[in-house]
Amino acid sequence: MNSIFNILDFGAAADGITNNAPAIQKAVDAASENGGTVLIPPGRFLSGTVRLRSNIDFHLSNGAVLIGSLNEDDVSDFNELRGSDDLPWTGGCFLFAKDESNITISGAGTICGQGEKVFFDDNADGGFNESPLNVKPFRPRTTFFENITNLTVRDITIKDAARWTLHMAGCTYVNVDGIKILNNIRGANNDGIDCDCCKHVTVSNCLVETGDDAVVIKSVEAMSRLYGGSENIVVKGCILASRDSAVKIGTETHGDIRNIIISDCIVRGCSRGIGIWVRDGAAIENIHIHHITGNVLRYAGSKRPKGQPGSWWGQGEPVFINSTYRNTDRKFPGIIRNVTMDHICLKAESSIFIAGEEESVISHIRMTDMDITLCRQGTQEHGSFDEQPSPRGIYPHSIPVVYGRFAHDLYIQGRVKYEKPYTKEKNVFCEFERCTHASVEISDYN
Repeated sequence: MNSIFNILDFGAAADGITNNAPAIQKAVDAASENGGTVLIPPGRFLSGTVRLRSNIDFHLSNGAVLIGSLNEDDVSDFNELRGSDDLPWTGGCFLFAKDESNITISGAGTICGQGEKVFFDDNADGGFNESPLNVKPFRPRTTFFENITNLTVRDITIKDAARWTLHMAGCTYVNVDGIKILNNIRGANNDGIDCDCCKHVTVSNCLVETGDDAVVIKSVEAMSRLYGGSENIVVKGCILASRDSAVKIGTETHGDIRNIIISDCIVRGCSRGIGIWVRDGAAIENIHIHHITGNVLRYAGSKRPKGQPGSWWGQGEPVFINSTYRNTDRKFPGIIRNVTMDHICLKAESSIFIAGEEESVISHIRMTDMDITLCRQGTQEHGSFDEQPSPRGIYPHSIPVVYGRFAHDLYIQGRVKYEKPYTKEKNVFCEFERCTHASVEISDYN
């Protein structure tokens, strides 16, 4: 019989003021000894950093709100937690685990990152309430789980993350199912779900509303040195809202990313639908995406001093595939190959964008049953491409339906509908630069 370890029995106080980290940690350690459930009962429990252990179900009851402290004295630094000094990250995190197995986080309760106290609007950027909010210097990640085998996160709600929300690095056999992430839609760096150098992962039936990317599959340098790349990942049946990408593969690509399926998702008001970036020398391959619907548009940026968020990445592209140099040092970006997409139905404000470099040609791309409506949805004028982060940056360009540069074996089939100010005469079907074996069969159904 599974033992229950109620945090109230270890001295926790549901007053929203007391730092309950010591009490919760005692419950976690006790439950881990022989396996058991750590119960967060109804109430508001403030806490500093808690280290989860093996063989526990960390369960948030309906009505439980677990609040991450923003007091720096309550939050442990990454390198202190990890026992090393190889991470340049700041801010620490709230829920942490490393080198553990069989961890479940479950229940109908809520984890709150107090992002409402971290993000603020200076009302001076002319961003039409669209640009990224300013940020305070100290803002912890909500979670960081490293090298966990058999990790399950289900049913919970995470809201108002101050930084990355669900960050999994080097984890294997991961199931994220039915969770809600409800973050500030203008919050910079408050990514929803980050799969970083993870393997054998399913993300399903989730609702993610956030300012930064909703779902990210990447390979950060420090993690890729330890765990290799990311592979065998399925994202399905999710509703994704973001001021950045709905699903991003990259940009950190220090380890290979392969065998990814994205399917049956709704994209709501993102700056990009599906984005695939390579910058750091890895291979991205065997990516299969189908049945995506919704809309993408361009949001306003802002002009702010260095150290504060300036603009979202994206111009309203339904699909963005990009291999280029991260910096002016022009190190080899990497490889993107073997990508298929079908039944992508999106309202958009920019092109299906596929652009590589002479030494980093994007190859073997198949898109069928593409259904794109080019229409004005937001406040911003168009006429530019965005290849951030890279020396190319944002630059003026007309908006064809399909743009290709340094691509080989490219086939795109589907249809496009124009709504003013987009017209067939103004927005050509396709523009290719240095592409080989490229074919586009797109019909106009106005």
